[in-house]
Amino acid sequence: MSFADESSPTLTPEVQVGTSRSARWYAVQVASGCEKRVKASLEQRIHTLDVADRILQIEIPKTPTIKIRKDGSRQHGEEKVFPGYILIRMVMDDNAWQVVKNTPHVINFVGSEQKRRYGRGRGHVNPVPLNLGEVERIFKQSEDQEPLIKVEMQIGDQITVLSGPFKDFQGEVIEVSPERSKLKALLSIFGRDTPVELEFNQVEKQN
Repeated sequence: MSFADESSPTLTPEVQVGTSRSARWYAVQVASGCEKRVKASLEQRIHTLDVADRILQIEIPKTPTIKIRKDGSRQHGEEKVFPGYILIRMVMDDNAWQVVKNTPHVINFVGSEQKRRYGRGRGHVNPVPLNLGEVERIFKQSEDQEPLIKVEMQIGDQITVLSGPFKDFQGEVIEVSPERSKLKALLSIFGRDTPVELEFNQVEKQN
């Protein structure tokens, strides 16, 4: 089924651009840390090689982050949802495929690999378009997700609780869970060291 045959995704207005019935979203693997460089190169190549009617959109899905530094200050930024990959909405044909595949730092399309009939090494990768529902979920997650809290915190650090029932308590970090944006700290409660789980944004590291 072509892109236009499915219901329009509730994404940003830019994602609605393009009228070709055969345009689909594809994931492309690129060299680590080169996502922005590939996007810029590919955007330039699209116009130079006159394929703007087939390569319609290039996206690097990102999610907002807040990094809490050791001095307690907060730095707002963004983090790539899929490091090492970019998403391209395009009409797949030999010419457009070549333009993308031959862009510096592009490794390959994500798809099904056809094994070589003889010899060694990897075979040809047949690009497989992404499911429209999956694309919609990726962009919606990027737009709606609360900022990810990242803290320069490690076991043994002394912290002060900023909010919640243990506000103004001080303690020592005994466990850090970055993937959950939480930590455990020993707080002195009723004269006893008690482990308490806290959100990253509930604490401040003591200098």
